[in-house]
Amino acid sequence: QVQPVESGGGLVQAGGSLRLSCAASGRTVSNYVMAWFRQAPGKEREFVGGVSWSGGSTYGDSVEGRFTISRDHASNTLYLQISSLKLEDTAVYYCAATARFWIPITTTEYDYWGQGTQVTVSS
Repeated sequence: QVQPVESGGGLVQAGGSLRLSCAASGRTVSNYVMAWFRQAPGKEREFVGGVSWSGGSTYGDSVEGRFTISRDHASNTLYLQISSLKLEDTAVYYCAATARFWIPITTTEYDYWGQGTQVTVSS
């Protein structure tokens, strides 16, 4: 079992940058695909991006080049760097893990979820 715990959210001005972290505990975390999702008020949870155990990554269609995902196997931590923040980036950002061998983009294919961290972008 894997338990993700997100941190790093907060109130940020538009145009700023933010790095979210997800510390995952459990056995063989490095074997899991890890991903970020986000959910804005009144909207469905959407795939931001994911990274495989080998470091390969993919991003959601709605995500521009402002997002970068990385992971550190030594500390079992997943990161999401967001630059040039926009008002529409305001959402709760969730970290998720799955034992699948590819990077799914749908929520139902992820087995473990964190509680989320709120990111609010102000003008």
